[in-house]
Amino acid sequence: MDANGSNLKRLTNNSDRSATDPVWSPDGEKIAFVSDRDADSEIYVMDANGSNLKRLTNNSDWSATDPVWSPDGKKIAFESYRGGDPEIYVMDADGRNLKRLTNNGDRSAVDPVWSPNGKKIAFTSYDDKDYDFQVYVMDADGSNQTRLTNNGESRRPAWSPDGTKIAFGSDRDGDPEIYVMDANGSNQTRLTNIRSAWCPVWSPDGEKIAFESSDGDDEIYVIQVK
Repeated sequence: MDANGSNLKRLTNNSDRSATDPVWSPDGEKIAFVSDRDADSEIYVMDANGSNLKRLTNNSDWSATDPVWSPDGKKIAFESYRGGDPEIYVMDADGRNLKRLTNNGDRSAVDPVWSPNGKKIAFTSYDDKDYDFQVYVMDADGSNQTRLTNNGESRRPAWSPDGTKIAFGSDRDGDPEIYVMDANGSNQTRLTNIRSAWCPVWSPDGEKIAFESSDGDDEIYVIQVK
């Protein structure tokens, strides 16, 4: 639909199966999304008007979810259970050259998000036994995986538009709140004091962060960063 809510148009139409997690390509020409229309949850792509639907992943044993485009639009990272535990994979935007980026034994990897320059991917990793959720970062090829947080449950990283900071949600002080840190993990600072704040999203100018809070009902909030 248009940004003001007008001209609503349905793009997918499969009455028996779902279509979720839509994400625009950087050039606005395509939309990647998740659908179970072929029984398993897989990554699909279509033109922005809903035409030229194409399935990108195909693994009958394990689902693929949470697609994210690289800033240049040439690759899509996603999470999949095809190896047993959720791990992060990357493929070309046409589905070719699939590569597994994480393989951490007893730690799973979810929530991939590209840095603005496309050189790194931040993600959430957790221990399969005690669910110790923490924020990590790695090079876009999967190398140099580095843990950035080490307190409470920290997850859902979000890069600032200039790539210098990462926002995330953490319950290290009791209730889930929004925090921000430098991209190398230093200077971790709490931004909210609202109880149950998660899923930060930066404004394009980097001055504000929108987030969700479930202190009662689920609602959307925004906070000034600069």
